[in-house]
Amino acid sequence: MNIVNTSIAGVAIVEGQPYNDERGAFSRFFCDRELAQYMGDRRIVQINHSRTSAIGTVRGMHFQHSPHAEMKLVRCIRGRVWDVVVDLRAGSPTFLRWHAEELTPESSRMLVIPEGCAHGFQALETESELLYLTTNFYESAAEGGVRYDDPRLDIRWPLEVSVLSERDRLQALLPPEFAGLDITRTLR
Repeated sequence: MNIVNTSIAGVAIVEGQPYNDERGAFSRFFCDRELAQYMGDRRIVQINHSRTSAIGTVRGMHFQHSPHAEMKLVRCIRGRVWDVVVDLRAGSPTFLRWHAEELTPESSRMLVIPEGCAHGFQALETESELLYLTTNFYESAAEGGVRYDDPRLDIRWPLEVSVLSERDRLQALLPPEFAGLDITRTLR
């Protein structure tokens, strides 16, 4: 695995090193030892799967509030997505900045998304699928979100948004006084 840091602290791209032969390909999906600098004392406690049918669909921008904040490791296993991370951490030098990566199964790339960052993506192909490895259990009462088109974030989605859930459509814009998420109370 090759790990590439992004311009947002704690957000990284993990590049798998697939082995290809006449049978197909093999690639390591996760390695606790190689990701130790990001995992620390965290452990993967849940694996989620999403399938997005229509091109242009946006899911996001989602996070969980403390004490249920979670680190996510996200990989595309089918199709193609434009995956976005927004830094919402209080006191972060990259507060309100975003980073995006195109993820595909062929690229064998995975995005590491730390606690306090919102996550979302846009499907660039039909029937795109993602796997999420998370370090905390999902807690509906801790759900948080930022609107995908919040002008303070100015996320530049590559396609016109074709499908958006009611939940995502109704997310509030960040208030002017928003100073960030406190992630110091996160349970592990």
